[in-house]
Amino acid sequence: MKNVLITGGSRGIGKACVYEFSNNGYRVFLNYNKSSDEAEKIKNETGAVMVKADVSDSKQVNGMAEFIHTNYGKIDVIVNNAGISQQKLFTDITENDWDRMFDVNMKSMYLVTKAFVDDMIYKHSGKIINISSMWGVTGGSCEVHYSAAKAAVIGFTKALAKELGPSGICVNCVAPGVIETEMNSHLTKEDFDCLCEETPLERLGKAEEVAKTVRFLASENADFITGQVVNVDGGMVI
Repeated sequence: MKNVLITGGSRGIGKACVYEFSNNGYRVFLNYNKSSDEAEKIKNETGAVMVKADVSDSKQVNGMAEFIHTNYGKIDVIVNNAGISQQKLFTDITENDWDRMFDVNMKSMYLVTKAFVDDMIYKHSGKIINISSMWGVTGGSCEVHYSAAKAAVIGFTKALAKELGPSGICVNCVAPGVIETEMNSHLTKEDFDCLCEETPLERLGKAEEVAKTVRFLASENADFITGQVVNVDGGMVI
Protein backbone atom coordinates (compact mmCIF):
# COMPACT_ATOMS: atom_id res chain seq x y z
CA MET A 1 0.00 0.00 0.00
CA LYS A 2 1.37 3.41 -0.98
CA ASN A 3 1.28 6.37 1.39
CA VAL A 4 0.03 9.75 0.20
CA LEU A 5 0.10 13.02 2.12
CA ILE A 6 -2.54 15.56 1.13
CA THR A 7 -2.17 19.02 2.63
CA GLY A 8 -5.32 21.04 3.17
CA GLY A 9 -7.28 17.80 2.97
CA SER A 10 -10.39 18.79 4.88
CA ARG A 11 -12.05 20.97 2.24
CA GLY A 12 -12.50 21.53 -1.47
CA ILE A 13 -10.02 19.93 -3.84
CA GLY A 14 -7.99 18.48 -0.98
CA LYS A 15 -11.06 16.76 0.44
CA ALA A 16 -11.90 15.32 -2.99
CA CYS A 17 -8.32 14.04 -3.25
CA VAL A 18 -8.62 12.27 0.11
CA TYR A 19 -11.68 10.38 -1.11
CA GLU A 20 -10.15 9.67 -4.53
CA PHE A 21 -6.95 8.18 -3.14
CA SER A 22 -8.69 6.34 -0.29
CA ASN A 23 -11.10 4.72 -2.71
CA ASN A 24 -8.18 3.50 -4.82
CA GLY A 25 -6.09 1.66 -2.27
CA TYR A 26 -3.81 4.33 -0.83
CA ARG A 27 -3.15 5.01 2.84
CA VAL A 28 -4.02 8.70 3.06
CA PHE A 29 -2.59 11.20 5.51
CA LEU A 30 -5.12 14.00 5.75
CA ASN A 31 -3.38 17.19 6.79
CA TYR A 32 -5.55 19.93 8.26
CA ASN A 33 -5.05 22.96 10.44
CA LYS A 34 -8.26 24.46 11.85
CA SER A 35 -11.02 22.35 10.27
CA SER A 36 -10.94 19.55 12.85
CA ASP A 37 -14.65 18.68 12.65
CA GLU A 38 -14.54 18.36 8.87
CA ALA A 39 -11.33 16.32 9.04
CA GLU A 40 -12.81 13.98 11.65
CA LYS A 41 -15.85 13.34 9.47
CA ILE A 42 -13.68 12.57 6.44
CA LYS A 43 -11.47 10.29 8.52
CA ASN A 44 -14.51 8.32 9.67
CA GLU A 45 -15.71 7.90 6.09
CA THR A 46 -12.36 7.10 4.45
CA GLY A 47 -10.07 5.69 7.12
CA ALA A 48 -7.55 8.46 6.47
CA VAL A 49 -4.98 9.29 9.13
CA MET A 50 -5.46 12.83 10.46
CA VAL A 51 -2.28 14.91 10.84
CA LYS A 52 -2.75 18.41 12.21
CA ALA A 53 -0.23 21.05 11.20
CA ASP A 54 -0.03 24.59 9.92
CA VAL A 55 2.04 23.78 6.84
CA SER A 56 3.44 27.32 6.70
CA ASP A 57 5.16 26.67 10.06
CA SER A 58 8.42 24.71 9.85
CA LYS A 59 8.21 23.32 13.39
CA GLN A 60 4.72 21.97 12.83
CA VAL A 61 5.66 20.49 9.45
CA ASN A 62 8.71 18.78 10.92
CA GLY A 63 6.59 17.45 13.77
CA MET A 64 4.09 16.05 11.29
CA ALA A 65 6.90 14.42 9.30
CA GLU A 66 8.38 12.86 12.43
CA PHE A 67 4.99 11.42 13.42
CA ILE A 68 4.47 9.87 9.98
CA HIS A 69 8.03 8.53 9.71
CA THR A 70 7.95 7.01 13.19
CA ASN A 71 4.55 5.37 12.92
CA TYR A 72 4.04 4.66 9.21
CA GLY A 73 7.33 4.97 7.35
CA LYS A 74 7.87 6.77 4.07
CA ILE A 75 5.58 8.93 1.98
CA ASP A 76 5.29 7.86 -1.67
CA VAL A 77 3.15 10.74 -2.94
CA ILE A 78 2.92 14.35 -1.81
CA VAL A 79 -0.09 16.43 -2.85
CA ASN A 80 0.74 20.04 -1.98
CA ASN A 81 -2.78 21.40 -1.99
CA ALA A 82 -3.12 23.71 1.02
CA GLY A 83 -3.90 27.24 -0.05
CA ILE A 84 -5.84 30.42 0.53
CA SER A 85 -7.27 33.09 -1.75
CA GLN A 86 -8.24 36.72 -1.34
CA GLN A 87 -9.73 39.30 -3.66
CA LYS A 88 -8.35 42.80 -3.20
CA LEU A 89 -7.22 45.69 -5.33
CA PHE A 90 -3.45 45.77 -5.51
CA THR A 91 -3.44 49.16 -3.79
CA ASP A 92 -5.33 47.65 -0.84
CA ILE A 93 -3.07 44.62 -0.33
CA THR A 94 -1.13 44.97 2.92
CA GLU A 95 2.30 43.54 3.61
CA ASN A 96 0.65 41.03 5.96
CA ASP A 97 -1.76 40.00 3.18
CA TRP A 98 1.17 39.47 0.83
CA ASP A 99 3.26 37.52 3.30
CA ARG A 100 0.38 35.30 4.40
CA MET A 101 -0.52 34.51 0.78
CA PHE A 102 3.02 33.37 0.01
CA ASP A 103 3.45 31.56 3.33
CA VAL A 104 0.39 29.37 2.83
CA ASN A 105 0.41 28.98 -0.95
CA MET A 106 4.15 28.68 -1.62
CA LYS A 107 6.33 28.42 1.48
CA SER A 108 4.22 25.47 2.65
CA MET A 109 5.18 23.52 -0.48
CA TYR A 110 8.86 24.13 0.19
CA LEU A 111 8.55 23.04 3.83
CA VAL A 112 6.45 19.93 3.20
CA THR A 113 8.47 18.78 0.21
CA LYS A 114 11.76 19.28 2.04
CA ALA A 115 10.48 17.32 5.04
CA PHE A 116 9.76 14.20 2.96
CA VAL A 117 11.90 14.34 -0.17
CA ASP A 118 14.99 12.67 1.33
CA ASP A 119 13.12 9.36 1.58
CA MET A 120 12.06 9.68 -2.06
CA ILE A 121 15.63 10.37 -3.14
CA TYR A 122 16.88 7.39 -1.12
CA LYS A 123 14.41 4.94 -2.67
CA HIS A 124 14.73 6.58 -6.12
CA SER A 125 10.99 7.03 -6.62
CA GLY A 126 8.17 9.32 -5.67
CA LYS A 127 5.49 11.64 -6.99
CA ILE A 128 4.97 15.28 -6.03
CA ILE A 129 1.86 17.06 -7.28
CA ASN A 130 1.50 20.77 -6.61
CA ILE A 131 -1.82 22.59 -6.92
CA SER A 132 -1.57 25.96 -8.64
CA SER A 133 -4.39 27.82 -10.43
CA MET A 134 -5.25 29.12 -13.85
CA TRP A 135 -4.55 32.57 -12.36
CA GLY A 136 -0.97 31.42 -11.85
CA VAL A 137 -0.84 30.97 -15.63
CA THR A 138 -2.73 34.05 -16.80
CA GLY A 139 -2.84 36.40 -13.81
CA GLY A 140 -6.06 37.60 -12.26
CA SER A 141 -7.24 41.16 -11.73
CA CYS A 142 -7.83 42.00 -8.05
CA GLU A 143 -5.82 38.90 -7.12
CA VAL A 144 -2.25 40.01 -7.75
CA HIS A 145 -0.78 38.38 -4.64
CA TYR A 146 -2.73 35.16 -5.23
CA SER A 147 -1.72 35.07 -8.90
CA ALA A 148 1.93 35.73 -8.06
CA ALA A 149 2.00 32.98 -5.43
CA LYS A 150 0.37 30.48 -7.77
CA ALA A 151 2.79 31.44 -10.55
CA ALA A 152 5.61 30.75 -8.10
CA VAL A 153 4.17 27.26 -7.62
CA ILE A 154 4.60 26.64 -11.34
CA GLY A 155 8.22 27.82 -11.28
CA PHE A 156 8.87 25.68 -8.20
CA THR A 157 7.39 22.66 -9.98
CA LYS A 158 9.45 23.03 -13.14
CA ALA A 159 12.75 23.68 -11.35
CA LEU A 160 12.22 20.86 -8.86
CA ALA A 161 11.32 18.45 -11.67
CA LYS A 162 14.68 19.13 -13.31
CA GLU A 163 16.57 18.72 -10.05
CA LEU A 164 14.80 15.58 -8.83
CA GLY A 165 14.41 13.84 -12.19
CA PRO A 166 17.75 12.00 -11.91
CA SER A 167 16.50 10.64 -8.58
CA GLY A 168 13.48 9.05 -10.24
CA ILE A 169 11.00 11.54 -8.79
CA CYS A 170 8.23 13.07 -10.89
CA VAL A 171 7.07 16.59 -10.03
CA ASN A 172 4.00 18.00 -11.71
CA CYS A 173 1.46 20.75 -11.26
CA VAL A 174 -2.31 20.94 -11.65
CA ALA A 175 -3.80 24.34 -12.47
CA PRO A 176 -7.55 24.25 -11.82
CA GLY A 177 -9.95 26.73 -13.31
CA VAL A 178 -13.02 27.87 -11.42
CA ILE A 179 -14.10 24.89 -9.34
CA GLU A 180 -17.23 24.54 -7.24
CA THR A 181 -15.62 24.62 -3.78
CA GLU A 182 -15.86 26.58 -0.53
CA MET A 183 -13.05 28.84 -1.77
CA ASN A 184 -15.40 30.22 -4.43
CA SER A 185 -18.50 30.39 -2.23
CA HIS A 186 -18.28 34.20 -2.18
CA LEU A 187 -19.13 34.39 -5.89
CA THR A 188 -22.64 35.48 -6.82
CA LYS A 189 -24.95 33.68 -9.25
CA GLU A 190 -24.16 36.39 -11.77
CA ASP A 191 -20.44 35.71 -11.30
CA PHE A 192 -20.96 31.99 -11.86
CA ASP A 193 -23.10 32.59 -14.95
CA CYS A 194 -20.46 34.90 -16.42
CA LEU A 195 -17.68 32.40 -15.73
CA CYS A 196 -19.68 29.61 -17.36
CA GLU A 197 -20.14 31.75 -20.46
CA GLU A 198 -16.38 32.31 -20.65
CA THR A 199 -15.63 28.58 -20.37
CA PRO A 200 -15.79 26.57 -23.62
CA LEU A 201 -17.43 23.63 -21.82
CA GLU A 202 -20.00 26.11 -20.45
CA ARG A 203 -19.86 24.93 -16.84
CA LEU A 204 -17.68 25.10 -13.78
CA GLY A 205 -15.44 22.27 -12.71
CA LYS A 206 -15.96 19.80 -9.90
CA ALA A 207 -13.39 19.09 -7.21
CA GLU A 208 -13.65 15.39 -8.05
CA GLU A 209 -12.47 16.08 -11.61
CA VAL A 210 -9.35 17.78 -10.30
CA ALA A 211 -8.78 14.92 -7.83
CA LYS A 212 -8.88 12.33 -10.61
CA THR A 213 -6.23 14.28 -12.50
CA VAL A 214 -4.07 14.40 -9.38
CA ARG A 215 -4.39 10.64 -8.88
CA PHE A 216 -3.46 10.03 -12.52
CA LEU A 217 -0.27 12.02 -12.03
CA ALA A 218 0.45 9.95 -8.91
CA SER A 219 -0.04 6.67 -10.76
CA GLU A 220 2.36 4.52 -12.76
CA ASN A 221 0.55 5.70 -15.89
CA ALA A 222 2.32 9.05 -15.42
CA ASP A 223 5.81 7.67 -14.79
CA PHE A 224 7.21 9.49 -17.84
CA ILE A 225 5.50 12.81 -17.11
CA THR A 226 7.35 15.43 -15.09
CA GLY A 227 7.66 19.21 -14.96
CA GLN A 228 4.25 19.69 -16.53
CA VAL A 229 1.34 21.99 -15.75
CA VAL A 230 -2.01 20.29 -16.37
CA ASN A 231 -4.87 22.75 -16.77
CA VAL A 232 -8.20 21.44 -15.48
CA ASP A 233 -10.33 24.40 -16.45
CA GLY A 234 -12.87 23.40 -19.09
CA GLY A 235 -10.80 25.11 -21.78
CA MET A 236 -10.77 28.53 -20.15
CA VAL A 237 -7.01 28.82 -20.72
CA ILE A 238 -6.07 27.73 -24.24
